[in-house]
Amino acid sequence: MSLPNVLPATSAFIQRAPRMLIGSGWVEAADGQTMPLHNPATGEVLCVVPRATPADVDRAVLAARQAFDDSTWTRTRPRERQNLLWKLADLMQRDAELLAQLECLNNGKSAAVAQVMDVQLAIDFLRYMAGWATKIEGSTVDVSAPLMPNDQFHSFIRREAVGVVGAIVAWNFPLLLACWKLGPALATGCTVVLKPADETPLTALKLAELVLEAGYPEGVFNVVTGTGITAGSALTHNPLVDKLTFTGSTAVGKQIGKIAMDSMTRVTLELGGKSPTIVMADADLKTAAAGAASAIFFNQGQVCCAGSRLYVQRKHFDNVVADISDIANAMKLGNGLDPSVEMGPLISARQQERVYGYIEKGRESGATIACGGEQFGPGFFVKPTVIVDVDQKHSLVQEEIFGPVLVAIPFDDEADALRMANDSPYGLGASIWSNDLAAVHRMIPRIKSGSVWVNCHSALDPALPFGGYKMSGVGREMGYAAIEHYTELKSVLIKL
Repeated sequence: MSLPNVLPATSAFIQRAPRMLIGSGWVEAADGQTMPLHNPATGEVLCVVPRATPADVDRAVLAARQAFDDSTWTRTRPRERQNLLWKLADLMQRDAELLAQLECLNNGKSAAVAQVMDVQLAIDFLRYMAGWATKIEGSTVDVSAPLMPNDQFHSFIRREAVGVVGAIVAWNFPLLLACWKLGPALATGCTVVLKPADETPLTALKLAELVLEAGYPEGVFNVVTGTGITAGSALTHNPLVDKLTFTGSTAVGKQIGKIAMDSMTRVTLELGGKSPTIVMADADLKTAAAGAASAIFFNQGQVCCAGSRLYVQRKHFDNVVADISDIANAMKLGNGLDPSVEMGPLISARQQERVYGYIEKGRESGATIACGGEQFGPGFFVKPTVIVDVDQKHSLVQEEIFGPVLVAIPFDDEADALRMANDSPYGLGASIWSNDLAAVHRMIPRIKSGSVWVNCHSALDPALPFGGYKMSGVGREMGYAAIEHYTELKSVLIKL
């Protein structure tokens, strides 16, 4: 297919039909099968990639196992792990435009936004994690050992790499999510087998090229492409995997969690969300409306912590909804290669159908479509949509839509807002828009979510742990918490 307005390197990467990385080799699937990738902006086939078999996954895990057990990698000093991560980040900075274009073509998002957001955040995160490589510490303990009162001891606690990491990531932020797994794994001395989402493996495969160029030993990082039901399942069930880390839907995460518990494989799960945006009466309402619009329409609403539920104090409800609707109606939709485009397509025809199906449910139940509510093509587009007159118990409010659909409900007082905000099976993120710091500090401890933003939404930083309460997952990404999830503690007691 023709790829206008992209770098020659971007076009060349796609046209050579990227292969999987297992050990040091770029390989096809064992049975030669491939699967097509589509450009969400046009619906056209972009290229094909290998459809990994369970045998391919097993080979990748064995390569990671051998690399972890090999003293070459396991005896790499912290400073060397730090420098390798810095080198990888530098190479990503060099190829930032190429990575952003691959993300756009494969996912549909704006290439310009991907370069300054997705790619740059991934680079910043790897550099942050590089610093932790030299700061992983144990401790000494002065023990009592009451059953051996006449003996002397030296006791200490070590923090060691957990081992082989099986990482499975979602399609909404393919590169960034891969780096959230890769950074702490490589900083601590683990090895990795990455299974990118079925729909979006291109930046993971380019990342694999950069890992080799940075100088990592063979087998430390492996990428297998294929379906979740085959390749993902094989990775989840492999007994040589010491830790599973997954970002995706709650339904799939629960399955992975159950499998992990059967084998006592360490696991972290970053899952779905239905995050509330709460606008108090004293807020700067224009700023809040713009923030609420960004919270739901950024990345086409395909964000796990998207502000998909809007609660506004009743006396200002109509004005805030009108302002958000005006913003939505003015947004330019189109191909993400156009730098003037503000919203791209959804990831697939299936996702377009799913999101539009929720809008139709709203119509059928008597809800009011304040703006949007339409789908179109070519490509997989849904207009930014705001829905009002919806009951709190409706599926529009309770279920994750994962698209540019905002459900807005008025509230009467602080207690009412908190009750509705917490009335959800999810607990990933929430935002409060208010200038009353006393009210804000009362509300923060009462909101059941892993992140609370004040006068902003989805503001992430590498130093802040990210994850959820309830059905939004187990464990945390980013911050020192990530280091804890990629290491084991070993207690050592030496009788002197």
